[in-house]
Amino acid sequence: MKLVLANCSASLSELKRDPAAVLAAAGGAAVAILNHNEPTAYLVPADTYEWLLDRIEDADLA
Repeated sequence: MKLVLANCSASLSELKRDPAAVLAAAGGAAVAILNHNEPTAYLVPADTYEWLLDRIEDADLA
């Protein structure tokens, strides 16, 4: 079993049924997307993703 690295999770079925509700329930945090109770992806808010890319770029320049 893989470790889930998010406080909020949703199944693929939940995400397909109502993606807006999944995002709202996460309250701006990352969401682990599960398939058969195994994490298959992480959904992060756009501003968090942009922040991560900036951090990676800063690390590459250092």
